[in-house]
Amino acid sequence: MPKRVLQGVVVSDKNAKTVVVNVERRFIHPVMGKTVRRSKKYHAHVETGEYKVGDIVRIQETRPISKLKCWEVIERVTGK
Repeated sequence: MPKRVLQGVVVSDKNAKTVVVNVERRFIHPVMGKTVRRSKKYHAHVETGEYKVGDIVRIQETRPISKLKCWEVIERVTGK
């Protein structure tokens, strides 16, 4: 089974070896027909502290690393 890959914005880099990534998804509301935005924060593992707040990154599903972390950062798409 392939691992899920998501893209989002780093919103926190204060933890050691962890970044918090805000992933936004858009969908059309089934009744109203409007475009709705929903966002969720994921804790992602990173060995080095190379990612800063505002960077757009890709994260990939992985084995559970800690209580909150089961994602890891693959690459930076764009940065400051």
